Amino acid sequence: MKLFNTFAAVLLVVLCQISCKQETIKGDYFGEEFKISNKVDKTSAPYEGLVATDTLQTQIMGEVTEVCQAKGCWMKVKLDSEDEVFVRFKDYGFFVPKDAAGKKVVMNGAAFLEEMSVEDQKHYAEDEGASEDELAQITAPKRTLRFEADGVLIGN
Repeated sequence: MKLFNTFAAVLLVVLCQISCKQETIKGDYFGEEFKISNKVDKTSAPYEGLVATDTLQTQIMGEVTEVCQAKGCWMKVKLDSEDEVFVRFKDYGFFVPKDAAGKKVVMNGAAFLEEMSVEDQKHYAEDEGASEDELAQITAPKRTLRFEADGVLIGN
């Protein structure tokens, strides 16, 4: 019986460690430091059900795909769901390294949607030299996943 109790205790400890596991990333903080939540999201799930006027305080994890090469004042992050989020930094208060592309990142802040009208899309496309055929293909508002980070942890 004592052997069984010892085995049960060890199993309980192991199961607790597995179920209570928190995402661990070693790296550098930019902006405010934060504790990584055990509910950090790797997909676009926080954006589901949001409308253009909503914001949601959350944490999101992904891979940096692109960084502003002038200052590091914005970045694009790919999520496990293959969606891409455009990220800016709260109050223009911090920047990230320009060589962060390809690194894992956890962001703490506000998730929201930006919806660009057909008219605005066509205007920007014209500015970029789009053809009449390309302009004709713009027929619906464009939904963009956005994030305003107050803190970012970039993995080494």
